[in-house]
Amino acid sequence: MSHTMNEDLARATIAGWYLRLSGNPCAQRNHWQTRTMYYRAVAELLAARPDRPLTWKVIVGAARPRGSRSTFYEVAGQHARHGMLGELIADGSLRSYEIILRYGRPSPVEQLIDEAKVWSFWPHRQHFAERVAGPGAALDPVPAALSDALIAWARLNPALAAANAYRPPACAVEDLSLLHRGRLAATRAESRLTEVLRHAGRGLPTG
Repeated sequence: MSHTMNEDLARATIAGWYLRLSGNPCAQRNHWQTRTMYYRAVAELLAARPDRPLTWKVIVGAARPRGSRSTFYEVAGQHARHGMLGELIADGSLRSYEIILRYGRPSPVEQLIDEAKVWSFWPHRQHFAERVAGPGAALDPVPAALSDALIAWARLNPALAAANAYRPPACAVEDLSLLHRGRLAATRAESRLTEVLRHAGRGLPTG
């Protein structure tokens, strides 16, 4: 295990966003609970009916204990509070802007799906971050530990993994770019991980 790499992953922008919101016991904690209510609704809707187009009204109707238009737009869309894209914009690094190029969609529903992927994948991400090997692993196009984590997640969540054209969890894209230490653009990392998910998705049921 590489101490330096683990430090890099711990300082990742998306990891910081996730941990700051999910671990805050104060007022923002309630905001995180609202977010997870909608993430869970998205995941459950896709699992039940992957062929059904998602709209904000459908998601609000499925959110429990109680969804509403106002809380939906607190967590999704251009004016969302504490959104993942806003965190990347605030970071201002080239890598963050490259991620925004792939994930900066105008649709609030697509943005919510992308964040739901990060939320759903997070336990696998943490396990991967603990398993990541030494410096040589960063030279692989996709380190085995990351590929294994993505495939395991996709098998458990095939419809969510396939949503948004198999776009991978954004945290995995950032991690792969970090592991390559500046030698792999985040846009290329996203393409590589999309192919991993597409390959894993062949033959898997989505509903």
